Amino acid sequence: QVQLVESGGGLVQPGGSLRLSCAASGFSLDYYSIGWFRQAPGMEREGVSCISSSDGSTYYADSVKGRFTISRDNAKNTVYLQMNSLKPEDTAVYYCATSRRLLLRLWMLPGEYPYWGQGTQVTVSS
Repeated sequence: QVQLVESGGGLVQPGGSLRLSCAASGFSLDYYSIGWFRQAPGMEREGVSCISSSDGSTYYADSVKGRFTISRDNAKNTVYLQMNSLKPEDTAVYYCATSRRLLLRLWMLPGEYPYWGQGTQVTVSS
């Protein structure tokens, strides 16, 4: 079974940092692309970042570019999202998702990902 489990969320002050983890089981990251999404109350789910399976290329939403970094450790079957310079508007539930195949021009669309984790809460507040 394909399973994804997010961890690492919490409460942080503006300007602080968090590292989210997405641990995969039931499949190997070697052949799957992984996306990070977030959803705040009353808002649509939005794509944050993606790392491709084919060549490891990375993609970022304009709102997080330069502050967030996605990476993967295939030996640990885990994907990370390093979040720096956090802002209150980053507050959301963060989800990881995966796809066996992905049209990379569509990486930011939740409907392209059949498998999802349970989410982890990130709160940025003073």
